[in-house]
Amino acid sequence: MGLMTHHVSVIDRTVSKTHEWLERLSGEMGSEDRQHAYVVLRAVLHALRDRVGPEVSVHLAAQLPLLIRGIFYEGWDPGSTPQKLTLDEFVVRVEREANLKSSAEAATATRAVMQCLWEELAPGTMDHVIAVLPAEFAVVL
Repeated sequence: MGLMTHHVSVIDRTVSKTHEWLERLSGEMGSEDRQHAYVVLRAVLHALRDRVGPEVSVHLAAQLPLLIRGIFYEGWDPGSTPQKLTLDEFVVRVEREANLKSSAEAATATRAVMQCLWEELAPGTMDHVIAVLPAEFAVVL
């Protein structure tokens, strides 16, 4: 019975942590819409995952809460990465996948997700991400 309780608490914790991330993101974007925050989080994580390539993606994913890690890996084809997206191409991809109104909104959304990653993940994790991104990405990091 103890094992069963452990598994439920792990699930409860990751669901709770995911809600915290979505609440924080929606706040950063000046909204209370967690569904919108989820769509944005998913779009940015997928674009980031595909941009940085498998080695950095695996390192980053290991630091994510369990449920968010699942979102991160959803539909991943490591063989087709890294995709050498420019910052503009990255932002356009986020705009399209999150169904946003403009590239400016997509850039703001990307910054909000990156801010969350900086604050939530172990020190050094984002350094791996930065190391493989061109300098132009600094504006969203």
